[in-house]
Amino acid sequence: MQDVTVVRTSVQPPYAAHLRVYEPLAAYPEPERARWQAYAAEHGPDAAEAARPVAAAVLAEQREALAELAARTPRALPERESGRAYLRAVDGVLYVCPWATRLRSWQALEALREGAPVALLDAAVPPVVREAAEADRERWLAGHPDARPWILTSRWEVPVRWFLPFGDEDRCFVPGGADEEGEGAGERPAALFYLVPMAQARRRVARAYRALREAVPEGRLVLGAEQVGRWLEEFHPRSLVELDYGGLVHLLGPERLLADRSAGELEEGLRALRAGDTAEAVRVYAELTGRWRRVQALRHAN
Repeated sequence: MQDVTVVRTSVQPPYAAHLRVYEPLAAYPEPERARWQAYAAEHGPDAAEAARPVAAAVLAEQREALAELAARTPRALPERESGRAYLRAVDGVLYVCPWATRLRSWQALEALREGAPVALLDAAVPPVVREAAEADRERWLAGHPDARPWILTSRWEVPVRWFLPFGDEDRCFVPGGADEEGEGAGERPAALFYLVPMAQARRRVARAYRALREAVPEGRLVLGAEQVGRWLEEFHPRSLVELDYGGLVHLLGPERLLADRSAGELEEGLRALRAGDTAEAVRVYAELTGRWRRVQALRHAN
């Protein structure tokens, strides 16, 4: 990915990327397994399986979130946990990534509380609403101590640490084009995602963490590698890990997506670091982070 241009549309999509874990159906205990099996029978995994992202399901999740916000009484989080999931079928195996919308809403509210100015926070989510949501969260966690989200979301950028589980060979670029229904259906946007088995993702993150700890023990990427590694360890070892550029495809445009090799660049930097060429590793990292900072700056142009 080189320089970046803004792609404007009549409807502004959420400029967000997603890191997802799909666990095999067998990883879910009963009766949850039977419920997801029935859900898959009704909705089916993405028709193209691993060949393109779960775009239709992403749109459905966005619409559900907007419905919550547009309600007569806007809610800080859903009243009950979502019973929906992203599905993938690879080599005859069904993989499930639950939306876990309520859990993710609690986490988003916590991030907002830590990062937003108090005046803005109080205007968006009044203190009494936050207190009720936090009390609800504590009650729920008491009965679900091992709860963790299957999906991480980042707005306006792909965090550099998210590329650690992937190699350039895991990259899949899907050009945009007309929908199958014909000319009246409009244009399907381009897509860019990475998909890799969990075992390989964990190995890559562990190798990167060791190399970074030896070279720059206090660096931000070291902490990021540790965070990603710990999150991945929460899931079944035969899961799939997916990095989906999501709504960022609308921001970057197909030409920039086609040229993007962020995971491969980070791999090159880590190879240089392991070979003792710290200067080259720093150069690659600075170039990569600088490029994504320029993408973040585009929020002011939209």
